Amino acid sequence: MVLESSPALRTSGFAFMTWTNAFRALDALGVGDKMRSHHLQVQGVRVMSPTTGEVVRELDLRVQGKLGPHEARCVQRNVLLQALEEELPAGTIRYSSRIVSIDDDKEKEGGGDAKILHLADGSTLRAKVLIGCDGINSVVAKWLGLAKPLDSGRRATRGHAKYPDGHGFQPKFMQFSGNGFRAGLVPCGDTDVYWFLTWSPSCPDGTEDVDPSPAEMKQFVLAKLRSIKAPAEVLEAVERSEMNDVLVAPLRYRPPLSLLFGSISKGNVCVAGDALHPTTPDLAQGACIALEDAVVLARCLGDAMAGDGDGTETVEEALRRYAGIRRWRSAQVIAASYMVGRVQQSEHAVVRFARDRVLSGVLAKGLLMMPDYDCGTL
Repeated sequence: MVLESSPALRTSGFAFMTWTNAFRALDALGVGDKMRSHHLQVQGVRVMSPTTGEVVRELDLRVQGKLGPHEARCVQRNVLLQALEEELPAGTIRYSSRIVSIDDDKEKEGGGDAKILHLADGSTLRAKVLIGCDGINSVVAKWLGLAKPLDSGRRATRGHAKYPDGHGFQPKFMQFSGNGFRAGLVPCGDTDVYWFLTWSPSCPDGTEDVDPSPAEMKQFVLAKLRSIKAPAEVLEAVERSEMNDVLVAPLRYRPPLSLLFGSISKGNVCVAGDALHPTTPDLAQGACIALEDAVVLARCLGDAMAGDGDGTETVEEALRRYAGIRRWRSAQVIAASYMVGRVQQSEHAVVRFARDRVLSGVLAKGLLMMPDYDCGTL
């Protein structure tokens, strides 16, 4: 059973970059070709000058990696979720089912590692195995004792522009860096474009320096893009975005050391996705490594279920094996994303000079390092 907190399939988040490592996972899950049929292959990255708005670096994303050719597409969240839902038996997902607390099953004789899940509507469920995929504010991660995600001191907003007659953008990921902010735009398909902006609030106490209302947020984004002479077509994409599609959120991450030394699994309980490794979006790997989690976890549990005995010990061992595999990978991505974000968004004059004149190409190539990974098959 899958417990989903929202009343229907969620579509928030619009879209996300899906790299080679994620497509290997999607292929293992059986939906890779569905995603390819709906989304353009992103052929390259264009790093734009913060002073002229012109292209200063370009990176081909179709190059050969250590494990094969690279592949990148901007996948719409709702398209992926619908494809995954279609792979499940009818009735697998139980909506409007948010877990608020977890207790050990002490009353039932021989309960073993079973857990009692208390839901927001007052009902309870008994689970022999609990896999927490409940996001950055995970109740399951809190129960495991993982460190609380930290605020990076940065904020993000994103949007989705529709062009019924076609947008005309080349299938390339455009990146912009300014004084204390970073932006990007990438086409999803022939009629959809995704854009984002991350920035560091100027207020010393970390409070917001912009009204988070959709109208004010859109003007804030446009002002930032105009300050670096972003092309007119990029500004138009922001203008075309629906007002209620413009959201703002703090960028948080889990301290890497807490993953290296904390409990990712305990008994028959573990976490995956943002519940395990919330990260800043600077390498565009958050959703990608969540898909890796799914394949590794399914393989470990499948191996356990195929074994002899009643499965109680083998499931616990399988979750420990999963935790061992994902521990280092998660910490690596979080740490690398955090450092790249700090450099790309730095307001320090020396760092900005080095970034714009020397490091822009290095940082662009860094996008291909984390995707050169294979989570395996099922």
